[in-house]
Amino acid sequence: MKVKVIEEKCIGCGVCVNTCPEVFEMNDDNKAIILDDADFDSCDLDEAIDNCPTDAIEEE
Repeated sequence: MKVKVIEEKCIGCGVCVNTCPEVFEMNDDNKAIILDDADFDSCDLDEAIDNCPTDAIEEE
């Protein structure tokens, strides 16, 4: 599974980074982004998607 972050929806809460630091990080605008070398198989992406309060994470 791969995901994308819809920056306009992201409020910078950090839930995704705490859940999957191998995939997400916060940028300079305090918005979640996908790491260039993201390891999508190393964490529970469904948990990150389900716990995002603004539904800013979507499956690709």
